[in-house]
Amino acid sequence: MAQIAHLQRLWFLWVLSVLFIIPVFGQNIDLNTGWQFRLDKNTDWDTVNIPHTWNAEDAFDDEKGYFRGKGTYKKQIFISTEQQDQIHYLHFNGVNQETDVFVNGKKVGSHRGGYTAFNFNITSFLKYDDYNLIEVMVDNSHNEDIPPLDADFTFWGGIYRDVQLISKAQQHFSLSDVASEGFYINYPQVSEKKASLDIKILVDNFSENEIKNNLVLTLTDAEGQLIATKNKTLKFDNLRPKEISIQFSDLKNPKLWSPERPYLYHLELKLLDNEGRLLDKKHHSVGFRWVSVNADHGLLLNGKPYKMIGVNRHQDFEGYGNAVPMALQEKDIYLIKEMGANVIRFAHYPHSRELYKLCDELGILVWTEIPIVNKVTNTIAFFETALKMQEEHIKQYYNHPSVIMFGYMNEIFLRLAFDKKETEQERELRKTFTYDLAKQLEDLTRQEAPNRVTVMALHFNELYNETEIADLAMLVGWNLYFGWYNGEIDDLGKFLDEQHQRYPNRPIMISEYGPGADVRISADPPIKYDYSQAYQLKLHKRYYEQVMERDFVAGMTAWNFADFGSEFRGEAIPHVNQKGLVLYNREPKDIYYWYQVMLNQKEALAHIALTYQDQLTLIDINTYKVNFFSNQKTGTAYLNGKKLKDLEFNTGVAALDVPFVDGNNTLELKTNGASVEKRLSVIKINNLTDREISKLAINIGATIHFQDTKTNTQFLRDRAYSKGLYGYVGNLGTDEGDIEKKWIPNNIKNSDLEPVYQNMLIGCERYKVDLPNGNYKVTLYFVEPKLKSDVDLIYNLKSTSATLEDSVQKRVFDILVNGNLIRSHVNLAKEYPDKYGVTQTTEVEINNNEGLTISLNPIEGKPVISGILIENRNQ
Repeated sequence: MAQIAHLQRLWFLWVLSVLFIIPVFGQNIDLNTGWQFRLDKNTDWDTVNIPHTWNAEDAFDDEKGYFRGKGTYKKQIFISTEQQDQIHYLHFNGVNQETDVFVNGKKVGSHRGGYTAFNFNITSFLKYDDYNLIEVMVDNSHNEDIPPLDADFTFWGGIYRDVQLISKAQQHFSLSDVASEGFYINYPQVSEKKASLDIKILVDNFSENEIKNNLVLTLTDAEGQLIATKNKTLKFDNLRPKEISIQFSDLKNPKLWSPERPYLYHLELKLLDNEGRLLDKKHHSVGFRWVSVNADHGLLLNGKPYKMIGVNRHQDFEGYGNAVPMALQEKDIYLIKEMGANVIRFAHYPHSRELYKLCDELGILVWTEIPIVNKVTNTIAFFETALKMQEEHIKQYYNHPSVIMFGYMNEIFLRLAFDKKETEQERELRKTFTYDLAKQLEDLTRQEAPNRVTVMALHFNELYNETEIADLAMLVGWNLYFGWYNGEIDDLGKFLDEQHQRYPNRPIMISEYGPGADVRISADPPIKYDYSQAYQLKLHKRYYEQVMERDFVAGMTAWNFADFGSEFRGEAIPHVNQKGLVLYNREPKDIYYWYQVMLNQKEALAHIALTYQDQLTLIDINTYKVNFFSNQKTGTAYLNGKKLKDLEFNTGVAALDVPFVDGNNTLELKTNGASVEKRLSVIKINNLTDREISKLAINIGATIHFQDTKTNTQFLRDRAYSKGLYGYVGNLGTDEGDIEKKWIPNNIKNSDLEPVYQNMLIGCERYKVDLPNGNYKVTLYFVEPKLKSDVDLIYNLKSTSATLEDSVQKRVFDILVNGNLIRSHVNLAKEYPDKYGVTQTTEVEINNNEGLTISLNPIEGKPVISGILIENRNQ
């Protein structure tokens, strides 16, 4: 029986070796499936897979805040006796933000920081031919000693990147140097005629005996042809590691790497034992290129001025939080490349390493950084954590030829600029210790990342010049929101010229810019804060023109590639920053197509900027302005098969007032080599009394049209009343008794119609709609605008001192429809929670051509109203 059991065991181990394809030198096994998980505040365990975050839902609900605390993951893994001569590591690619790891009840290590990888050697903690309990305690609580402390993005908790069990031979390329690859590729010399490589290699040794290994390095070109090879014998003493350097010199006529031609060589490293058996193997792409920055010419790539045009990127995705499958993350990089971008700023933390590899292959320059955002804590622990983060960051991403910029701070004086609670002495101290940390990070980065550009991103404030922190990095990125948070769009060029004149030796670029945009919103003319795609186009187009006019500006990275989660925000889509060129689910906005026609010149492109508009309601107008995009010089617009006009494209855009007809329309754009069409249903109304309507919705107080995609209802922008149509009765203004338009940047509870509720009229006592006689259902929309919460508004408002406190502390009014009292003594602040969307519905019969009149009779303070929905009951 014992012999049979032994044979069965051998057969089982053989099956395992086949299933897992165990190589001689070890194995990497994903540990992503079947974890048990619970938040420490709960009692029940759930089964989850990695990547995982516990904030995928609560970061988007109506309650303020999201869970920041502790969660525990546990999993059993079997380790066979045949593996007891190997060295075993647990490898974590990303856990936010404090992690303690236990094996079989014993602590094996801790890690602080949520965006870099880490390894733990668990060999001495394992039981063989048995199951081993892995427990991972994760905490995303606010910690004053761990950056980021405060930022405009959600700090998702959990194990949100892959986990692996790595098993190695007793000699292997080091996994103990802050989870790096164990080797570092340097380029001592690169030119069009000659290049050289210097590879620093770390080998760990766990043998107690003296031993010899052989190290073999080969360099091949993209076609697989051998370029060079090197061999070296390594002698190991008892348990001592090795550090060696291998050079490839005088490589003739290298093919240079660039975004236009991302030519990659291939470096392979093999570690063999004395009998030629493979112990470990690594490989990496090699891209020969060199970079520098110049105050007059911006970035120089391979010795030539090179304008960077691209995007910032956050890593989260609709429905996933930051626990995003790699296939979706990689799709981002392809979309960015297809747009024509040549640079990505991975903001505001290191992203998955697979994406940097893809940037190497596709040809995208990379700015990568650590998450020291908005403020610094003046403690030894914070400084040590920040410096350790940068060391991990540099070493883990060092070998990627796409990475040309290492950054370490973003808008670090933002809180100092906006917070007014600190004394002048405290503010001066904050300037000093923030500068000290920046200087230490700059020195570390220059030392650890030679031949790379150091960068820092600043916000629009003179503090950075006054403290001279702006002079530390090789390249300064300005986060500039002229035309949104500050000033007017054309102030950008003035600011850039002024900075260049004042600091002629400082290389600069624009690291962030852009307005919020919601594809459900349209406006003509577009204005600041309207969240329309038309305004997004207006701003981005002018920024591009102003940057291209200035050789000294190194480039621009739009904020942001995609809409992303920011829990405290109350935009048109709550908890989401909507400045993306694509939606949270990565469907492109119109602005994405504009960048594509500007940056992608490989093929003829054309686009009609009505991507998300399938129906239009035109009130008292005969034409509707449409933007056409193309990378061709000219094109022709057609409506319903008939030529409208020949177009000339200026910075990729031609605008045309299109005379749509009532009913179905087909709009077409034809250019040399490209054509596109758009079909729309159009309703033209010049007099409401002349036609039957099935539905009429009005966005009271708004300058925008809003399309409720769930009910396919278009809320029309507000207007002053005129006979035969609709509108408010009274005067807009600021004098006592006048009607006031108001917009509030808040999540509206009990509704997802934020663009309706966020706009309103205050003090409007009469609103008229000249409906034909008949029966109608009328729904009125109300919200109390007076702020009660302490939501920080600095990202949403143009004024640094604005509080949005309404001057009226009490608001009580009656609601009447055509003289009939519908509701008495409405007091929204008393009856409902803060920012709670309220509807009041009634049925009304209109006779004698009286139309519809909404009366809001004030009892105390000024009445408020946000919208009207009218549904015809006769149809």
